Amino acid sequence: MLRPFLDEIDHRVLVCDGGMGTMLYSKGVFVNRCFESLNLSEPDLVAEVHLNYVRAGADVLETNTFGANRIKLASFGLSEKVRAINIAGARTARHAARDQAYVAGAIGPLGIRIEPWGKTGVDEAEEYFREQVSALLEGPVDLFILETFRDLNEMGAAIAAVRSLCKLPIVAQMAIEDHGSTLDGTPPEKFGPELVRRGAHVVGVNCSVGPAAMLETVERLAATTDVPLSAQPNAGKPRHIEGRTIYLSSPEYMASYARRFSSKGVRLVGGCCGTTPEHIRQIRLAVGSASAAPRAGTARVSPVAVGEPTVSPVPRERKSRLAYAMAHGTFVHLVELTPPRGHEFFPTIEEARTLKIHGVDAINIPDGPLAAARMSAISMAVLIEQQAGIETVLHYACRDRNLLGMESDLLGAHAMGIRNLLLVTGDPPRRGDYAFATGVYDVDSIGLTNVVNRLNQGVDIGGEALTRQTAYHIGVAANPTALNLDDEVRRFEFKVEAGAEFAITQAVFDLDAFDAFTKRVAHLQVPIIAGLWPFDSLLNAEFLANEVPGVRVPDEYLRRMRAVEPGDAAAAEGVAIAREIAANVRDRVQGVQLSNATGRIQIALQVLDGLR
Repeated sequence: MLRPFLDEIDHRVLVCDGGMGTMLYSKGVFVNRCFESLNLSEPDLVAEVHLNYVRAGADVLETNTFGANRIKLASFGLSEKVRAINIAGARTARHAARDQAYVAGAIGPLGIRIEPWGKTGVDEAEEYFREQVSALLEGPVDLFILETFRDLNEMGAAIAAVRSLCKLPIVAQMAIEDHGSTLDGTPPEKFGPELVRRGAHVVGVNCSVGPAAMLETVERLAATTDVPLSAQPNAGKPRHIEGRTIYLSSPEYMASYARRFSSKGVRLVGGCCGTTPEHIRQIRLAVGSASAAPRAGTARVSPVAVGEPTVSPVPRERKSRLAYAMAHGTFVHLVELTPPRGHEFFPTIEEARTLKIHGVDAINIPDGPLAAARMSAISMAVLIEQQAGIETVLHYACRDRNLLGMESDLLGAHAMGIRNLLLVTGDPPRRGDYAFATGVYDVDSIGLTNVVNRLNQGVDIGGEALTRQTAYHIGVAANPTALNLDDEVRRFEFKVEAGAEFAITQAVFDLDAFDAFTKRVAHLQVPIIAGLWPFDSLLNAEFLANEVPGVRVPDEYLRRMRAVEPGDAAAAEGVAIAREIAANVRDRVQGVQLSNATGRIQIALQVLDGLR
């Protein structure tokens, strides 16, 4: 009869099992299969892995349920089998463990971003986790191991889900980089105490790195927390050899670090990706039944909560000339200039100078329009501001960079003087010139707005204070003619809540739809700049009407374009239509932005001259 887990872990170092996926893969299960579904389809195979770990000396077995949440199972068409898969996983582990090992309900992240980085609310995430926890409790399990999390908010939702249903022990483990911080940049000095505050009984790290990098993180955790620690490293970093993923750390090497872990206060030690029963056997021999090192005592933690703003944001009117104008109700005029193909930028600089002479307030620089390879928007924006002397609105997309890369870009752009941003999710690469390119989409535009808003408050995404806050003027995109207006309004509300200070719309043609949208978002009191796209030909008008997602062109405008001769007459009619649209929306917006397919600024200037 096993005594309570927390009593046992206070008495000695416990050994957890190793990688489940590694073993299933070695037994011929393809990596593209849902490993958790094997709890139902091939339970004997899962049980065999568990038994091998018990025979190797594991004190704790993790259920084969790491990704058995509704979101991840949906990608395999198994979302309705959440309960069945988790119950079967717990019962299979229980049968293998009998009275020789504890059974831990394994729960991993959802595989989506939650607020403030994504559109899924913390309460929604908690409900997804609660569904999994409830099923695992039917197994039953003795404790929960929440592992490989990168986001403290998501981990908090998982802990809250467990707490709402039971009082079983919780082991909370974050995934880290070589430098010890989480994949989102939160250092152990912050995530350790925060996990304790949220209700974890044991805190630690797992996955991503090998034992050497993990040891330093364990030492840092020991200095800032006073609860038992856990460590479950990979068997070194993976190597890709002839199409196979190989982990090269030997069982003896892993065992030598297990001894070091236990000397630093780790009470639960095991392995993650690449570890096998032989690794666990050697770890068992290394730690034996040795008593754990004494705890550090009272945690030495900062009184500042994770992610708490450390400074007040710069007032809006002081961020940029455009921000000042919009804060004081001035009607502003923007023109979009596309970065050139190649590195020849002088013609674009000359266009920017011409636009400044004609009174344009700022130039919007699109970020990789239609996913084509052009000069970077950041480079073009900096060159225009430095050489043409006119402010830019940097159009910045989530598509091409991970979260940390975007943060680095934005800090660098701020250092070079960029202040106005238009934050967008970005077109998928397959819509552009390079069908083989892939998108990153670590966050969407809502999450990115939160990122920039935190930078404006002097805090990075990991909760670390900056030496000085940024002063970005945050803009977002809006589509008044979205197919699902309710969803568009909801996302716009999220963007404003995240910190958006103004919005630029898709090209406006359908005035009724535009009216409906502006009425739905009027309560947000966010300045809206209407996008205008003067047709330069019938071909251009028909393309926008039929092939550009989210744009709705009324038949009336198409008839007018068909009624005029091609060439200058068609371009003049396009300008006239754009002026009419601008006149109709002027009392509901605080500015207009002119774009066109050819990049000919004279067309944009003709529209603006007509407005004045």
